[in-house]
Amino acid sequence: MLARGRTVIGWGKEATNGDRLILAAKTAVAAAIAWYLAPFVPFADSEYSYYAPLGVLVSMYPTVVGSARAGLQALVGLAIGIVLGLGGLTLVSAGSPGIVAVAMVIAVGIALGGIEALGVGRDWVAIAGLFVLLIGGPAGDEFTLSYLLTMAFGVVVGIAMNLIVVPPLYLRRASEQLTKLREQVRGTLDELADALEEDPIDAARLAEVAGDLPAMLSTVEDEVRQADESSRANPRGRRRAADKELNARRMMALDQTTTATRDLAAALARAADEAITPDTTTCRSLAHAVRACAEIVGAATDDPHAEDKLAAASESLDRLLERLADHPIGRSHYAPAYAYAAAVCVRRILLASEEFVSPA
Repeated sequence: MLARGRTVIGWGKEATNGDRLILAAKTAVAAAIAWYLAPFVPFADSEYSYYAPLGVLVSMYPTVVGSARAGLQALVGLAIGIVLGLGGLTLVSAGSPGIVAVAMVIAVGIALGGIEALGVGRDWVAIAGLFVLLIGGPAGDEFTLSYLLTMAFGVVVGIAMNLIVVPPLYLRRASEQLTKLREQVRGTLDELADALEEDPIDAARLAEVAGDLPAMLSTVEDEVRQADESSRANPRGRRRAADKELNARRMMALDQTTTATRDLAAALARAADEAITPDTTTCRSLAHAVRACAEIVGAATDDPHAEDKLAAASESLDRLLERLADHPIGRSHYAPAYAYAAAVCVRRILLASEEFVSPA
């Protein structure tokens, strides 16, 4: 029951966050405007004005570019469906049973809906075809023209509303998510360093420590992608070009850093599971290098000590490599291989972390 309660609360927060409420308000106003003005659309019958708010609904997406893309795709799918529906009406007028026409329109519409290039318009092919067939009837030409024009009018109103009234810009939200990912990676590296200093090393702990990173990385990538899209065709986005560029640089660096951290955790967990980890001194040297990596990964983009942290991490890696070259590592021949694999992962993290230090 407690878990269900938390789920419901989570749903409530998702439905009532500020961006969602703004989108809801804009959609409601746009739908009302479209419905009110639809009777004045040329060549369209006012009887079908209710399709204008539907056009608003299919075009209102969180970003301006998303709205334009979804609206265009919906209209293309609608046009294909209308042609399909007219084909069904032709069959009926030729004497074919209505049930056959309905089955044909739905079957072909669903098949055409498999065209991925149609995007959200894929869902409208069969629906529009069925509407034309069932509602158009003898006045099919009049209905289809009104249907298409009023839907198109609604799409235009929706795009205009999204563009003019508080066009959404998600650059700050993406930056916050990038910071959360950075802190998560830093925490993971610190945990890996802690695990390496244990004796014996806990293989299960190493295997689990990076388990949350893939899902979080995917979420942040989606946030950055949406933020980038929100800045396109957006008057507010022109003033935030530097923020967009910074987010892109951070995303690239954190993508590489997160992947290297996962690989590091996997290599260490495998070595610990096979009981072929390096000797205690080497493990501590590796732990020191990993902890130094955590410091540079956790550095903010404006950290004045970032260069010093990067230099310290590089020195720690150099000392680790010197030890690997000059001292026996373990009884197994594979112990050196795992140790060098871990060192390579540390090197990859350092190379990626240069983005946190180097100026744009």
